[in-house]
Amino acid sequence: MTEFALVLPVLALILFAVLQFGIVFNNYVTLTDAARAGARRAAVSRQDPNRDSAVITAVKNSASDLDQSKLSVPPPSSTWDPGSDVTVTASYPYSISLLGLVVKSGSLTTKTTERVE
Repeated sequence: MTEFALVLPVLALILFAVLQFGIVFNNYVTLTDAARAGARRAAVSRQDPNRDSAVITAVKNSASDLDQSKLSVPPPSSTWDPGSDVTVTASYPYSISLLGLVVKSGSLTTKTTERVE
């Protein structure tokens, strides 16, 4: 019983760390998929006069699990010529905390490039 009482806090800390890492990884996967959806929208929106807002909307709609107020999506960068590349970037803040202490924080950033049609 005494050994279990000594080991339990360490096991609980490891468990909470794994859970926090899983949440951050899930946010990253969601963010990456949202950037891909935005890049696909940008690739087919060459002649759309509101293409920047359409791309940003596509990213935000695809990342509905994330807090929309913290999601940052700058306008896509491209020359918009057929066959040129369009790049969509998205970022989202993260924080890994264990027992109320912030161990690591920063920003998850992803970038997706597709060819303009």
